[in-house]
Amino acid sequence: MSIKSIKITNVMAFQKQWRKNNSDPKESTLHNGDCIHTAFKLLFSDGINVIIGENGTGKTTLLKMIYAATQWSIEQTNAGKTDKFHKFFSNNIDDSDLLKNDAGKQGYCGFEVSDGKHIFSYSLSHKGFFNLDDWLGLNMQSVFIPTTEMLSHSKGFLALNEKFKMPFDGTQIDIIVNASLPEARNLPNYMNAILEQISSAIDGTVIQENDIFYIVKKDGRKIEFSLEAEGLRKLALLWKLIRNGLLEHGTILLWDEPESNLNPELFPLVAKILLELEQNGIQIFVATHSYNFAKYLELLRKTKKQVQFHNLFKGSSELPDTLADTFPTGEYRDDVVYSNSAFAMEELQPNHLMSADEKLLDMVYKEKVSGK
Repeated sequence: MSIKSIKITNVMAFQKQWRKNNSDPKESTLHNGDCIHTAFKLLFSDGINVIIGENGTGKTTLLKMIYAATQWSIEQTNAGKTDKFHKFFSNNIDDSDLLKNDAGKQGYCGFEVSDGKHIFSYSLSHKGFFNLDDWLGLNMQSVFIPTTEMLSHSKGFLALNEKFKMPFDGTQIDIIVNASLPEARNLPNYMNAILEQISSAIDGTVIQENDIFYIVKKDGRKIEFSLEAEGLRKLALLWKLIRNGLLEHGTILLWDEPESNLNPELFPLVAKILLELEQNGIQIFVATHSYNFAKYLELLRKTKKQVQFHNLFKGSSELPDTLADTFPTGEYRDDVVYSNSAFAMEELQPNHLMSADEKLLDMVYKEKVSGK
């Protein structure tokens, strides 16, 4: 089971969008199938979906919407469930009105997530959920890895969270819960091979004692998580999730900025691991600011459709001329997020990851030419 699409109407930065067909060539001319939606909509690959875009375009929010929907497919309805739903977005949200787009507060606000047959629909306008009879019981297993490294805060964290209002959202709490689960008895051979690769990179394995996580180095030293380099902590977390049996066939993995604080030399390793997980039936969503990391996924994939790129950009971005002409005067706003999707990064325009990389190369070239 996989997530096929998401549709967002007037939630935070999301409003309408222009969407370019996934198979269209690089040029910016409109083709059959290109369209302008009254809501923001993305169609996803069953493989790896790479979400790119500048700050403030809603990459993390989009991942959290998908995660929240998958979690609702598992849990039974109860009085505190709506409250927990809000907590996936921020621990400080007590009213869903705070999630509404300013321009659309008087109209419909909500989002839909679909697996192709069933639809999870959450309406902020009506403060309610729809199609739950079809959605509940689908049991979509999912894991969300937030940007913030959380295992360093694990001692007593879950007990304190039950008693006090902690400044952490639901995804940050869930990752500690998932990492604290018992280890699986048996893992497939390919998973054991991945564990070996990660173990080699972090020079050890991960254990938990008295609510504290440690990396046990190959020479026997036991290093508390908070004392380890953050990039290695990120890999160690992945090791623990795999060892606990949480990333199995049919699981949906959502990883927010896997490249954050990671040595670029480890980008190929993480990319290869994600591609291996995808080949074994795990749908993956990653949000990234790194051109190099995204490009490794593109270069190392075995088939073109194994990795799909989704580019989010604001109306204030430099739009292709044909796209600007498509919108009637004043119909696109500078603060609204739009998107296009493709199986090759070069087909995405405007592409802020590529343009930032090109600007750096231009500076290097000019410096060499000038002889400085």
